Amino acid sequence: MITGYSVATLVVFIISIGFVIHPVSIPTPRRIPRIPINLTTAPILAIAILWAAQCLDPAVIRGGIVGTDGVKPYNILILFFSLAYMAITLDITGILQSAAFWVSNKGGSNGWKLYSYFYIMLTLLSILLGNDPVILSGTAFLVYYIKVAELNHISWLMSEFAAANTASMVLFVGNPTNVVICEGFSVNNAAFTAYTILPFIACSVFCFLALGGQYRDKKYVPRKLNHAADLDARSVLLDPIGACVGSFMLGAALILCLVVSFFGIDVWKISLPFAAAKFIYDVAWDHYRFVRKLPMLGRGQKGPEEHGTPSDDFVLQNAETSPDENSRHRQSSFLTSTPDKVNSFPDSDPDPVVVNNFSSPSSKVFAARWRSKGIALHKRLHAHFPTFFTALPRLPFALVPFAFSQFILIEALSHQGWIDVFGTWLLRATHGDMYRTIWLIGVLGVILCNISGTNIGATILLTKVVRAASPMLSDQTIRAAAIALAVASNIGAVSFTFSASLAGLLWKGILKQKGITVKQTTFAYWNALPLVVMMIVGLSVVCAEMAVLY
Repeated sequence: MITGYSVATLVVFIISIGFVIHPVSIPTPRRIPRIPINLTTAPILAIAILWAAQCLDPAVIRGGIVGTDGVKPYNILILFFSLAYMAITLDITGILQSAAFWVSNKGGSNGWKLYSYFYIMLTLLSILLGNDPVILSGTAFLVYYIKVAELNHISWLMSEFAAANTASMVLFVGNPTNVVICEGFSVNNAAFTAYTILPFIACSVFCFLALGGQYRDKKYVPRKLNHAADLDARSVLLDPIGACVGSFMLGAALILCLVVSFFGIDVWKISLPFAAAKFIYDVAWDHYRFVRKLPMLGRGQKGPEEHGTPSDDFVLQNAETSPDENSRHRQSSFLTSTPDKVNSFPDSDPDPVVVNNFSSPSSKVFAARWRSKGIALHKRLHAHFPTFFTALPRLPFALVPFAFSQFILIEALSHQGWIDVFGTWLLRATHGDMYRTIWLIGVLGVILCNISGTNIGATILLTKVVRAASPMLSDQTIRAAAIALAVASNIGAVSFTFSASLAGLLWKGILKQKGITVKQTTFAYWNALPLVVMMIVGLSVVCAEMAVLY
């Protein structure tokens, strides 16, 4: 039964989502830093308010952390972080950058050929690594290439974003939403790929056609590029041995995760040991190179004071060779293809930190001394173990409080009866019909990605709603709803708001660091056609699959 507590819970949930979409910072007295209300803090504040108002209790919070109805949040996050660490450390070796250079050389000066090659490359890499590592590396390279070749940045960057997010629906580890769906609907990990591969192919092909249609003007994709310099792909492969080991370990982890899912074993029990083994290898390999004074990730020999930190453009420009060069040599002064320090998901402008001047001079000196020691220690450790300390700030730590908070808030909605209400509405709208359920869940999924605090929040909410209605739905309809939601939660990132996905916030932040501003209206305008096309085509393929299977 809906009560005043229920209404309050829903209102607070909606307000918290509003701050996720449009973060703000609360002004404070001059000597106190501004208080941000954003992706990380808004859901936590909402939980605190609801707890204070007795709209939820410790049991609800525990349910949101430990999990209910077969959905285990800790399982999802351990799996995602384990694979993210392996993917990011693989990227640090320069293998993605090298692949981009190779594709660039194959495309030559033909604009549409190069545009197609980049789309295919980004799609394949995103299938294997997930969208976040590809967004990190691919965006840095494209920004450089766009500047050098004097290209329109919108057409190339929007294509990258669409390709990376569409391809993440193939493997269950490609996106945290996929793991939520597999857990929530008890979908076997290998079966998930079998269900989503055909919708993915259809979405990817028609997305490219839609992009080609709206960027057909020569100002977006020129027929011939002005800049046709050859790029030395080997020069940015900073650690060939690390690339081989990392590729093997990531591939082995993915294959084993698929295999053990047939035996009902939690996949985090496989991914976590692989990530731990990769961490041990990274530390041991970096220590070996440091002691032997071997180049480490293209850096100098020894000591942080000897390392420069060239920009991405400098690194990439040094990889250029003229087309008529017959010999290429390996550059020894390269850094990784992305900055060492990138906020996991920058969703608002950083606020200036104001030092508290009330403290005594001696305490200031003491604090400054410890700060100086801490910085020096970090530099030494970074020089000794560059792989780990480059990967660490790139891990999506903002996902941890956000994901747990979303699970707790939606558990609170369930506690107050809203999930049962939404489940009843679903049954009334679809009458239990499988095809109606596919289209309703698919369209709602895309919409909610924009208005419910990223595709993770939308997926958690709709998973709970379908499960609430499951006693009145057939097994086939539940499975169809799961696959429709998988399609919607991935293509929903290619949407109208940056906050439709964590990858969107990451992409926006990287472009801002590179001096490129993409307005919200511009983002929505250019995503509208590909999104609508992919939604219609993808859900149609899901309907066709279900018609054949059931």
